[in-house]
Amino acid sequence: MENNYQQKINCTVHTCKYNDTQCQKCNLQQIIVEPMQDCNTKQADESMCGSYEYNED
Repeated sequence: MENNYQQKINCTVHTCKYNDTQCQKCNLQQIIVEPMQDCNTKQADESMCGSYEYNED
């Protein structure tokens, strides 16, 4: 059975050039989630978006 579900990535990081700030949506087809070094809090701060690029506009 084919899965027609499309994953959506919502984002509120206004400084990222891939963020559509009007929709709070990431415009990339895929993102890279990377672990933070030396962080073992068992919370969301253990990861970060490795695809982030600063929006110079």
